[in-house]
Amino acid sequence: GCPLTPQPPVEIAIRFTYVLQDWQQYSWPQQPPDFDALLGGEVGGVEFGKLPFGACEDPISELHLATTWPHLTEGIVVDNDVYSDLDPLQAPQWSVRVRKADNPQCLLGDFLTEFFKLCCRKESTEEILGRNSGEEEGKGVVDISHALSKLTEPSTVPIPKLSNMVHSARKHIRRHRRAEEAPLGNEVLNSILQWLGLLPCCMKVSGSSPAVNLYNQLKSAPFDSLTYRLALCLCMVNFYHGGVRAVAHLWQELVLEMRYRWENNCLVYGLPSGPPDLRCCLLHQKLQMLNCCIERKRARDHGRKGGTDSGKERKVSGGENGRQGSEAAGMEHSQGRSWDSWSDSEDEFFECLSDAEELKEADPDAEKGAAKEGRVKPEGRLHPHGKMTLLNSQEPLYIPVTQEPAPMTEDLLEEQSEVLAKLGTSAEGAHLRARMQSACLLSDMESFKAANPGCSLEDFVRWYSPRDYVEEEVVDEHGEKSLRGELSARMKIPGNMWVEAWETAKATPARRQRRLFDDTKEAEKVLHYLAVQKPADLTRHLLPCVLHAAILKVKEEEAAEDIPSVRKAIQQLTGSASKLLRHPSPDYKKLEDVINQMVEVETVIARARSLKAKFGIGTDDRGEDDVELERFVSLLLEEPEAVVVGASRGPAGSIIHQMFVNAQRAALLAPGEDEPGRGGRAENGLKTIGSGVPDFPAPAGREILLRTCVPRPAPYSKALPQRIFCVLMKDDFRLAGAFSSDMSFF
Repeated sequence: GCPLTPQPPVEIAIRFTYVLQDWQQYSWPQQPPDFDALLGGEVGGVEFGKLPFGACEDPISELHLATTWPHLTEGIVVDNDVYSDLDPLQAPQWSVRVRKADNPQCLLGDFLTEFFKLCCRKESTEEILGRNSGEEEGKGVVDISHALSKLTEPSTVPIPKLSNMVHSARKHIRRHRRAEEAPLGNEVLNSILQWLGLLPCCMKVSGSSPAVNLYNQLKSAPFDSLTYRLALCLCMVNFYHGGVRAVAHLWQELVLEMRYRWENNCLVYGLPSGPPDLRCCLLHQKLQMLNCCIERKRARDHGRKGGTDSGKERKVSGGENGRQGSEAAGMEHSQGRSWDSWSDSEDEFFECLSDAEELKEADPDAEKGAAKEGRVKPEGRLHPHGKMTLLNSQEPLYIPVTQEPAPMTEDLLEEQSEVLAKLGTSAEGAHLRARMQSACLLSDMESFKAANPGCSLEDFVRWYSPRDYVEEEVVDEHGEKSLRGELSARMKIPGNMWVEAWETAKATPARRQRRLFDDTKEAEKVLHYLAVQKPADLTRHLLPCVLHAAILKVKEEEAAEDIPSVRKAIQQLTGSASKLLRHPSPDYKKLEDVINQMVEVETVIARARSLKAKFGIGTDDRGEDDVELERFVSLLLEEPEAVVVGASRGPAGSIIHQMFVNAQRAALLAPGEDEPGRGGRAENGLKTIGSGVPDFPAPAGREILLRTCVPRPAPYSKALPQRIFCVLMKDDFRLAGAFSSDMSFF
């Protein structure tokens, strides 16, 4: 007969999977928040200045260890229910993957989510705190308004009396709100106001901003400013102290505090000086506007007492202050009221030091005559403008003390733009629009005339807009060269706004001019705006600040862990948040997606900390193994499965082995290593610890792969690869085959 055809060798690959679920021997490193301190009224800078971070529970639920024997020969191993030659510690390949906990509770994510939910509320502060409270507070506001009206009445009211009226109104509101009705106790409330810097104490500064330009990108508020701190306080008050009622209560107290500060000329600390920063959120701009009003009011009062000019120099040169108004108009100036016939208010505010000074301007003709004779006394001079002299005389040209331009918030600018746009494009509308925008120009002209008696429009243009005064070199009949100047072509256009303003302007120093900025009126507007804000409106205003603080917190935590994927995710969500928050009407559904992305980033960082704690990274006893362990943990976070270098003999493998040993001992209550009776031996092919407990549990799954090459369908066919794959689990069995045939002759 024919000799038997030798059977090709069959290569076997076996993979056992062991599951570790017991983490009881490893304490979760996340420290829980101090509820006693927060709820007991012990509010300090640490609690209210820092957002919580981390997962409340272990974000790693299971560890799956896969031990692989990639090259086994048929017939050399035995593996059944009774006995197995396959010891996991002897497997040449180990790999690990972790199973993530489903939606672990994260502290920062909970804070952001609960605060974001306030955006959907529709109740007003009075509706939330109760109608009785609203009625009493309304009565208190009337009392405060009555106190404010005394400021603008002709009769003189002593300042201490006004302060007492406002203070009594505040006490009236708090007295009629019963203690059990107040969501925030007095001790907690005072601690919050103290941390915000609104009570007489030292404001604790958290340090310099970790990201200077981040608030510009997110349109929030500068780091550690009052608005920034207020956002953090409201976020924590909402989470810990009663939700929306506590938010409404705190906001109501803050509005009263702002009015009290306006009445008593007390600046609001924690805000950058200067006009409102249009790069910040609208609420921050409003608070800055209130501070500007207080500063102007204090400066005006100081000027009255000191008898000196209360104006300030405003640097103007090269036409920077002017703008094109219309085809016929010259350069237009900043926002404000116009002159003479145009005024948006019947009230005129003058900074008069005495009646005698007002009488100086009573007779314009007499003033002009005195100017010609050189008898007019100059007023409001700041300092000479270099070596420049007046064209009509050899008197030095003085820079005048001028009024500061009126600060504007973005909503006021938008309203003004709408008014100007409604004037249309006709010649009359353009002329009217130019006059509306030229109040500051008129004020500067009047100040210049008062500081430089006998001056001309050319003198003013030489200082205010040098580019509109053209000088050229001329040669006279004797051959001597000299400079001759004249106004530019656009200044000579008939009906030019500058010429009209110059003819209308009177020689009036800044301190006796009508105020360009009515601080009393603007402060009342701001206070009214703050008072009518609902908790939902307040949340929308402060949401950029909360996201700003959350991003800074995530960056701080990521820097300690150094996770490349998290760093990239932070950049992406910062860009997304910047685009959304800078839009006038942000899409809150997309903002919710940004918050969810931030929660995911927080979860990844929590997973990294969990794995580092389990593998002992950063402890002194690891030493040189830290580098290898950090690389392994990074792979676990970035990849679905990480290869254990050195299998059971490597640094990571030794720790994983010990994890399973500890879990087995805890599950079966076996004695510890230092207890008698512990001796390693093999049982059913598995290395055991004392009392016969195996190091590893029974495999949760077995994967067997058979590979060979045989000729099919005939013995003389080309040998092709054949494969059978089998999975054995507790409640599952799968078998899959992949067979190939030579089709050359079939």
